Amino acid sequence: MINKSLDIKKIPGKEILSKKVKNMPEKPGVYRMIDEKKNVLYVGKAKNIQKRLKSYVRPTGNNNRITKMVSLIKDVEITITENETDALLLELNLIKSHKPRYNIMLRDDKTFPYIHLSKGKLPSRLSKYRGSRNKPGEYFGPFAMEGSVKKTINIVQKAFLLRTCTDSYYQNRQRPCLLFQIKKCSGPCTNEISEKDYRLLVDDAKKFFVGKSNKIQNKLSEKMQNASRNKEYEIAAQFRDRISALADINQSDEINPQFLEDSDVFAVNKINNKACVQVFFFRSWRNLGNKSYFPGNTEDFSENEILDTFIPQFYQNKPIPKLILVSHEIKSNSLLSKAFSKKEKSKITISKPSKGERRKIILHALDNAEHALKRHQMNLLSNERNLLNLKETLKLEKIPKRIEVYDNSHIQGSFAVGAMIVANEEGLIKSEYRKFNIKESNTDDDFGMMNEVIKRRFGRLLKNKDSDESKYPNIILIDGGKGQFSSTEKALKELGINDVTIISIAKGEKRNAGKEKLYTSRKDPYLLKPNDPTLYYLQRLRDEAHRFAIGTHRAKRNKIIKKNPLDEIPGIGLKRKKALLNFFGSARSVGQAKVDELMAVDGISQNTANSIFQWFH
Repeated sequence: MINKSLDIKKIPGKEILSKKVKNMPEKPGVYRMIDEKKNVLYVGKAKNIQKRLKSYVRPTGNNNRITKMVSLIKDVEITITENETDALLLELNLIKSHKPRYNIMLRDDKTFPYIHLSKGKLPSRLSKYRGSRNKPGEYFGPFAMEGSVKKTINIVQKAFLLRTCTDSYYQNRQRPCLLFQIKKCSGPCTNEISEKDYRLLVDDAKKFFVGKSNKIQNKLSEKMQNASRNKEYEIAAQFRDRISALADINQSDEINPQFLEDSDVFAVNKINNKACVQVFFFRSWRNLGNKSYFPGNTEDFSENEILDTFIPQFYQNKPIPKLILVSHEIKSNSLLSKAFSKKEKSKITISKPSKGERRKIILHALDNAEHALKRHQMNLLSNERNLLNLKETLKLEKIPKRIEVYDNSHIQGSFAVGAMIVANEEGLIKSEYRKFNIKESNTDDDFGMMNEVIKRRFGRLLKNKDSDESKYPNIILIDGGKGQFSSTEKALKELGINDVTIISIAKGEKRNAGKEKLYTSRKDPYLLKPNDPTLYYLQRLRDEAHRFAIGTHRAKRNKIIKKNPLDEIPGIGLKRKKALLNFFGSARSVGQAKVDELMAVDGISQNTANSIFQWFH
């Protein structure tokens, strides 16, 4: 690839483009529109870079969005690629990296959860998994929602009695756990089931995941009848319960269409300037759920163009099924199919069905997209009204565009964390929530902890303010009283920041909701009526920050509590740790053991025993 950037002069954007176009190559590649602050305005691909850039400077035919973008251009950078497919892949990487404000943006690009069936020396474990699929074993999904994964795992537990415990928990069991008692695990940890029979359960689970549930049900039904004929009624009841669990997940053909094996369905609906893309997931003839997306910057794009841009961004970090069904024709169908096939090393088909059962699925997805978009717009109106009320109540100059809410959590100074949530006209922006491990402050000093969190957050923010102004808040909301307000104000003053409104919301007497005081820069605090919509809005934001802070604190506490002290002892690897735990039963007992007792453990020499003893004492 060849990178090329031309020198610029201080002339209007259209004239800059007109001059640069003459020197542009007639080759495939990617171009980046740059503004005066060196921010990337737009990233695009082209089969012919020169021809594509010429379209931006034609006298007529461009919409308002393009006209506004062109007016801001101060430079154009290009990267020449070998072919159009490489240009597409590079474009996706650059969009993800720069997040240009004039590109259609997939706001939620998280990976989807899967069900993971482990593979290794220990019996296979059933678990929820999210992230890169690099752990040994098999993956089933993706699922649209985490709740669907948990529900499916719960049902599969009942049907196939597979373990869900962690390996460390499994290895240290001396007797079956509660899951064995309630018939949700076959108990391989204490040899309640043979290795051979457990592998058969695992094989049946795999068959179920790939759509062979009917065969499994018939097999279990036959075993149930045999047990009943032999008057083994308790065993027959167990098979009955397993069959019932499978029936729960095998729903009607309308929900689980038998004509879609592995496919994703995309349907887009646009009302006014907002759009919703509805995505349905089908794997092994089973519906694994659907999810609504509301991409940004769609105002001047058609439904076709939205899908054309959305789909490649969607699959940037996700596996691609064999078939993709779309509600609207997309311009780059052939290019995308070729690029996707290259990525997956198998043929990928993108199709817009016009009739038959597949068309019914598309219409169903379109209906879901329409209703989701209407609900989304109602939420937007509600959020906009809340922000307007906040402006009027606090007599702000402008309607706030971004609110950051902060809270701390600890137990008598232990496991101290800070938390930040974000809200704007679209509601809570969970992808921008942040956690802070308290490093410097005395953890029994709430004011000091808040000061540290604010300094760290805004210290980083100041470095990138010019490149991403949308991340800069108009309002900071603090859970606390006058002390927290003063601490936050001091932190911002030390950083030279004076353009952010600070609000501290103090709980009312006896912690009564509705009697909160709002501390601001004015002399006297605000005391709003209990039914004031502005107060209700701020309460919700505060409670969400509190929830997030508590959750962060608990996660940190549990991680530290669960950490095995043996992990930190030099020279103690997995094999020796297992031997010690099997011999003494717990890490605590190991710490209380004497040197000669430690030496009684297989693989523990006198030197190692001395090291362990000295570590604990």
